[in-house]
Amino acid sequence: MIKKLILCIIFIMFISKGVNMSEAKSLKLEKSWDKTFEKSDMVEHKKVTFHNRYSIELAADMYIPKEYKGKLPAIAVSGPFGAVKEQASGLYAQEMAKRGFLTIAFDPSFTGESGGQPRYVASPDINTEDYLAAVDFLSVQENVDPDKISIIGICGFGGMAINAAALDTRIKATVASTMYDMSRVSAYGYFDKTDENQRYEMKKSLNAQRIEDYKNGFYKRGGGVVDPLPKDAPFFVADYYDYYKTKRGYHPRSLNSNEGWNVTGCMSFINQPILEFAPEIKSAVLLIHGSKAHSKYFSEDTFKKLRGDNKELVIIKDAVHTDLYDKKDVIPFDKIEAFIRENIK
Repeated sequence: MIKKLILCIIFIMFISKGVNMSEAKSLKLEKSWDKTFEKSDMVEHKKVTFHNRYSIELAADMYIPKEYKGKLPAIAVSGPFGAVKEQASGLYAQEMAKRGFLTIAFDPSFTGESGGQPRYVASPDINTEDYLAAVDFLSVQENVDPDKISIIGICGFGGMAINAAALDTRIKATVASTMYDMSRVSAYGYFDKTDENQRYEMKKSLNAQRIEDYKNGFYKRGGGVVDPLPKDAPFFVADYYDYYKTKRGYHPRSLNSNEGWNVTGCMSFINQPILEFAPEIKSAVLLIHGSKAHSKYFSEDTFKKLRGDNKELVIIKDAVHTDLYDKKDVIPFDKIEAFIRENIK
């Protein structure tokens, strides 16, 4: 009886004290401007960090309009899948800051300048949580209106952003640009061509790799975008090469530009669908895709799942997948701004 009482007191002391939410180790952040896009003189830029619910410290670039009054609407941006905040997400964040939003472009857990071990893995749960943590962080900034927070996801983090919107009722508007459903493509392959037997063989290979990694004491990298580019490469592979492997979009911390994810780094997506509850999203969602993008079917099929008159699908004529990464004359920033402002009133 006495032993049980002591255990009970210890438990009460533990939950009363709570968990220290700031135990994450300090990150080493690059101080110079190392983006793939030019710095705007219309915004202030600074490095910030915040932690998610798993005590992983995340690194972000914050962009603030140089001239503003009162509290600002805010936007958290991430993606593409395997990219870093110095690439497409930073460009989106800076452009939206020029339009009067306080924005952050963040590196997801386990990648870029953000924390998390082991490196170069992805998680349907933790990467969705990264968005929710970004909303936590923005909500407590003195110059942010916590009732006017939106998110933008690019490529694979477009799907993650929609998953976050299905969970986080604080998000007022979600924009998914040139989105991927990473669960779908991981389980069914490109254009849904992977069948059950092929999926089984893929899982056998991944689990064999797990044993090799455990024996070796390190995780084998899968390789980023193929380089050199084969002459017979599919168009979408050449499209990625044109961004990640050239001066246009190369960055030394980008997984896609270099050695890629761990071979087993994304296997949890195979049997963990991320868009199951997309139909229940009550807040506004804008899907944007190029008419010539190999990935267009992800946005088209996701849009069919959404309900309500605050959901839109915009198809950009003649645009390919990576055009919506960095081509400012193609990305419909006017539409993005108008959509978000209309839905944060």
